[in-house]
Amino acid sequence: MAKGKVGKTVENLGDYLKEQRVSAELSLRQLADQAGVSNPYLSQIERGLRRPSAEVLQQLAKALRISAEQLYVRAGIVRPADGVGGSVELAILGDTALTERQKQSLLDVYASFVATNQPTHVGHGDSHTTAS
Repeated sequence: MAKGKVGKTVENLGDYLKEQRVSAELSLRQLADQAGVSNPYLSQIERGLRRPSAEVLQQLAKALRISAEQLYVRAGIVRPADGVGGSVELAILGDTALTERQKQSLLDVYASFVATNQPTHVGHGDSHTTAS
């Protein structure tokens, strides 16, 4: 029984990677070899069945000679619409002192903080009122 897609972002990432691979005139096997990943794993990424780590995205970007940041955006790791250009996320991803698991944990915590601090439009009074 086949696994379902893991999400629209990952599916779009897979489509994008495939486009980049084809335009670079690389076979699936050639790109997998150059990026240091298995052929079946890369195939699953391209079909939107697997979510690659930031490290794998970096290896794929290097092999395709494209920006790793571009892949991070496509994968939903970095959100340029945040207005900060993803500098926090990129700093975490670029820190060689952290393991991939630690990087992912930090990214998850950061994303939850950002989501918690998003303004809500409830309309129940002024939340900025302070006592004098």
